[in-house]
Amino acid sequence: MLQFSITHNDPHSSARCGQITTDHGRIETPIFMPVGTLGSVKGVQQRDLEEEVRAQIILGNTYHLYLRPGTDILQKAGGLHRFNGWNRPILTDSGGYQVYSLSHRRKINEDGVTFQSHIDGSAHFFSPEIAIDIQRAIGADIIMAFDECTPYPCDYNYAKSSMELTHRWLERCCRHFDSTSPLYGYHQALFPIVQGSTYKDLRIASAEAVAAFGREANAIGGLSVGEPAEEMYEMTELTCSILPREKPRYLMGVGTPENILECIALGIDMFDCVLPTRNARHGLLYTARGTINIKNAKWKEDFSPIDENGPCQASRFYSKAYLRHLVHSKELLGAQIASLHNLSFYLWLVGEARRHIREGDFLSWKNQMVKDLQGRL
Repeated sequence: MLQFSITHNDPHSSARCGQITTDHGRIETPIFMPVGTLGSVKGVQQRDLEEEVRAQIILGNTYHLYLRPGTDILQKAGGLHRFNGWNRPILTDSGGYQVYSLSHRRKINEDGVTFQSHIDGSAHFFSPEIAIDIQRAIGADIIMAFDECTPYPCDYNYAKSSMELTHRWLERCCRHFDSTSPLYGYHQALFPIVQGSTYKDLRIASAEAVAAFGREANAIGGLSVGEPAEEMYEMTELTCSILPREKPRYLMGVGTPENILECIALGIDMFDCVLPTRNARHGLLYTARGTINIKNAKWKEDFSPIDENGPCQASRFYSKAYLRHLVHSKELLGAQIASLHNLSFYLWLVGEARRHIREGDFLSWKNQMVKDLQGRL
């Protein structure tokens, strides 16, 4: 079984730190999970994820891995861990977000979703049962229930209908999950997902329904899809007040460093987002003093380290001028250095959050850090 223990609670907020234990290792919470959609975090070797970034868990995506390399290849390899050489925990998204993002390529009904591949236009079908089977084949330690992620803004009646469909799909996911076994000899945990858009009554109903399933942990979906940050925080706080305190809470797809700190204060334990690597490829760097747009001309002759106090060795070794040159020249090394920097910063940030929760001054530290993060260097 996946195990979770809370070791410290912040006296002035709902923040807590703890440990999740899986068969592939322990995860300290709060944690940020780098996104490795196709089985790799773009531009970053697994060795660097372990030694430089100090990642404890990474993500894979069911939809993308199903299309390439395919579940037959993954099964022959013995699962994603053996295929990509990552021996720590892995989480897979069920493909529900692709239901949202591929709206022009899919049709939804009670049975599941028919969609067209973004690669070659071929037709495919996902049901709750198929999504579980694919994730069994991928072999992630944590797998997600199949859901529909609604857009923002979303009509109330559509949000309600979609939430109810997600709950029916969840029942099918749980039934199929419980009637099948892992393929590679280690435990897999199924996380259900709370939906309900930004409507309070729907979020309450969904959180209560999800909690009633009694799974090992719970996730919150359908946020960070374009709604104002304050609405995201309001829905997160409301949902956390209902989900069981003794189980991990995963806020899917969030977000900026500020978002992460604010949501840690609301009781969230797990985060993922493509922003650190996506923005790195476009030259946006995160630091404890604010962001750097390395493409700006002001860095052209700045030979100081990218971040002399940064948590990443590459940030302390390479200069801003050199990184700017690489990014402008579209050299692959530029994207790699920037990605290492941003991912290391994110993991440093949640590590600092854990430290300040343990020391009892998280809230005051968080409030100051949020202000500092909004700077532009």
